[in-house]
Amino acid sequence: MNDEKWFTLALKYLQRRPMSEKEIGDYLKKKNAPADVSLQVVIFLKEKKFLDDVAFASWWIDQRTRFRQKGKFLIEQELLQKGVSRDTIAEAFANTKEEILSDLEKAKIVLQKKKEKFIHLSKHERYQKAGSYLARRGFDTESIRKSIDEIFSS
Repeated sequence: MNDEKWFTLALKYLQRRPMSEKEIGDYLKKKNAPADVSLQVVIFLKEKKFLDDVAFASWWIDQRTRFRQKGKFLIEQELLQKGVSRDTIAEAFANTKEEILSDLEKAKIVLQKKKEKFIHLSKHERYQKAGSYLARRGFDTESIRKSIDEIFSS
């Protein structure tokens, strides 16, 4: 590695959490690293297994399904913004070790926590407000509709 400064900077950045290749490249660019050096650092980190977009995507999916209860669509969008390819995202979803809850099950869990906020509303307002709340969390329309029906039917 010719320029240890950029390598060290990238490693310190990686200590926060796993990163995608694009995130490291963008970080080095923000720190005014020359483009060729930035590319060398990313290649070197990939060779040494410090960077792996499939592993990063799998980690991200795990975090978003276990702790944040986000819908699959939103998780995919977040990963795309982080520079992970659609093929890599699909591979990461296929490789997840734990059984991922369906969007419907996750939507019901999220909605159950906020049930008191929507219980006093009319049926129309409930669908509108609870639906937009779940939509912002990345759930598809079918999961939203079914979860509202199931949670508020009891």
